[in-house]
Amino acid sequence: MADHSNKETAGRTGVLIGICGCHLLHDGLADTLYVFLPIWQKQFALSYAEVGLVVTLYFGALATFQLPAALLAERVGERRLLVVGTTALGLGFLVLGWVGGFAGLLVVVFLTGLGSTVQHPLGAALVARAYAGEGRRVAIGTYNFSGDLGKAFFPTVAGLALLSVGWTVVTSGLGMVAVSMAALFLVASGKWRIDTLETRSGSAVERQGEQVHNPRGFAVLSSIGMIDSLTRYGLLTLLPFLLISRGYTASSAGMALGLLFAGGAVGKFLCGFLAQRIGVLATVWLTEIMTSGGIIALLLVPPGALVVLLPLVGAALNGTSTVLYGSVADFVSPQRRTRAFGVFYTIVIAAGALAPPTFGVVSDRTSVESSLTVVALVALATLPLASLLKRCESGVMVLPRRPGG
Repeated sequence: MADHSNKETAGRTGVLIGICGCHLLHDGLADTLYVFLPIWQKQFALSYAEVGLVVTLYFGALATFQLPAALLAERVGERRLLVVGTTALGLGFLVLGWVGGFAGLLVVVFLTGLGSTVQHPLGAALVARAYAGEGRRVAIGTYNFSGDLGKAFFPTVAGLALLSVGWTVVTSGLGMVAVSMAALFLVASGKWRIDTLETRSGSAVERQGEQVHNPRGFAVLSSIGMIDSLTRYGLLTLLPFLLISRGYTASSAGMALGLLFAGGAVGKFLCGFLAQRIGVLATVWLTEIMTSGGIIALLLVPPGALVVLLPLVGAALNGTSTVLYGSVADFVSPQRRTRAFGVFYTIVIAAGALAPPTFGVVSDRTSVESSLTVVALVALATLPLASLLKRCESGVMVLPRRPGG
């Protein structure tokens, strides 16, 4: 019996490590695109709105096809789609270095986003399936944290590489890393036994009865995620240009983004524990107020102080998402979690994908600084919704067990 329990624990750990590695790669390469935006603007003579369109096509593709990917996974399996998607992501980065114009850049970026579309709903569902009860929240938090490690690692590496080689070499190198990781993932995932990892006893809620889908709570949760995503994508698109206007080079701006993402990784990790201590409402209020104030501070402090402020802004910027992602399963029955994660990630990322060209137009007509001020104000719109979410939590009902059941 003990031997069987040890095998289950090892199996869950293997799933978590593999999915975290996949998340680290996908999220890391996605946010590395921001490092190349100023370079592409100069090379292809782009406006801020056109720069925003590049980001929109990548994350728009990623968002639009997440739910179809989740549905397809029910037929062919999550692991197979994760391998295919990771390979496509790597090939997309390899081809990026060969684009000869803006139109070609848009096409390749869109196809690369398609490759990454499988990661969030499938990876989150696999982790949620392998873990149950209190362990699920910790596992999902670890999964989310791994993505932020990738966001800190890959943009920093890209920024350092740009000091000595051209951007085409950097994208090709990143593509080769992704293809290699897809092959490694294929081999490692073949040893998983996902279907045997469901906890037989289940969580406390599942032991007592069946968790009923709460559409109102899920809708409010998604609305907060949409606004939070608009803020994040808007800031990340414009921040490299703010840094360059303050005297940073493309390489140093990339490394500065790495500091922002490193702070985001720490913020995501800490906010999961903070939400357990002070609650979801207080955590969302705290992180969003800090995000709004931090963005304004970025516009006011001298260039040298930015490197100190960026990790703090990153921690606040990403802190909310930990609470949101960890709460999705609370409003959805276990049988619908794969689809629910697909819907949630689709809504949130699609909303974020609208931000870059929107704030790009504002920047073209006014300035980057004015546009970032609008971004800061948008973040505050989450505050009343967070209060509403607190009232919706009581809407997750538990049906009593049948006599003798």
